Amino acid sequence: MSTAGAPQHRRPARRQVVSGAPVAAPAPVRRRDRRGRGPRGPLMPSTLPAYRTRAERFDDLVLDAVELLERRWSRHLDGTEFAVEDVPPSDPAPWEHGGVPLGRYFPADAGLPARIVLYRRPVESRATDPGDLAELVRDVVVEQVAHMLGRSPEDIDPDYSDGRDGR
Repeated sequence: MSTAGAPQHRRPARRQVVSGAPVAAPAPVRRRDRRGRGPRGPLMPSTLPAYRTRAERFDDLVLDAVELLERRWSRHLDGTEFAVEDVPPSDPAPWEHGGVPLGRYFPADAGLPARIVLYRRPVESRATDPGDLAELVRDVVVEQVAHMLGRSPEDIDPDYSDGRDGR
């Protein structure tokens, strides 16, 4: 049986020549698995104390945004609850037209305090990177506080950006 003209299926190993002696090239670092996917999440094992889930990191961003506003508006925000839910309910509020809400303000009613809710998954899906996510969370919190206080978002936070200025 002759192998002349048959295609070669095996590639020869790459070699480098260093000072006259052949040396095997280092194996390439595998950045993706066999299905072409990269790492799925942070590389910190869940058993370590510093491990934080995406939901916990999102909660921290909301708390940071609220702390910034409480410095200036603490008297007006006293008693207001801030909450995070994964997704908004399937029945939209009467004033919401099209699209998925990123947050909602629920006024105080029947002994319940005023409540501002941010919806984590819709906000995360609109952010392009962690810095953009932090800015978007802050903007949503500012918009909801502005709605609650009956003011413009620019009055609540001078650094507010509504997306029209290219940021």
